[in-house]
Amino acid sequence: MASTASNPLSLSSSSALVTNAKAPPRLQGASAASSSLPTLPPPPATVHSNTHFAKTTDYCRKIARNVVAMATGEAPAEVVATTETPEIVKTIQEAWGKVEDKYAVTSLAVAGGVALWASAGMISALDRLPLVPGVLELVGIGYTGWFAYRNLVFKPDREALIKKVVDTYNDIIGTS
Repeated sequence: MASTASNPLSLSSSSALVTNAKAPPRLQGASAASSSLPTLPPPPATVHSNTHFAKTTDYCRKIARNVVAMATGEAPAEVVATTETPEIVKTIQEAWGKVEDKYAVTSLAVAGGVALWASAGMISALDRLPLVPGVLELVGIGYTGWFAYRNLVFKPDREALIKKVVDTYNDIIGTS
């Protein structure tokens, strides 16, 4: 392209913009920054290859220890530590083993989860309504006070409540 004397801008053969007149400071900073971009860092090594390498190295070291131990006549040392399951897991496994109708128990557990999810959604919807959370809080405080006065204040009422709770517990568990 040819440049004329009246045009303050001209293109050189390398297609770079050359200014004859002074450009605004914002444009000068932008053009200077765009011409000297930093290079990108190299891509990180994949995690899978490092993990595989570490596992292979550990396995080879274990074999080398076992070979040395066998050559000296010692018993090979096991590197893998045995982990014990917690007591609660054992209890749950034993209880699950005693269940005869596993399908019904699983269905009840799923239905309970769905009911919990639905009730949480309903409570969340009620909580967004104006005045309802405050009214429900007052109802809860009132009921708590009534229950405490009726069942916890006097000793005979407390004993009757404890007996009722123990009887209900024994009915559910099945012990007498």
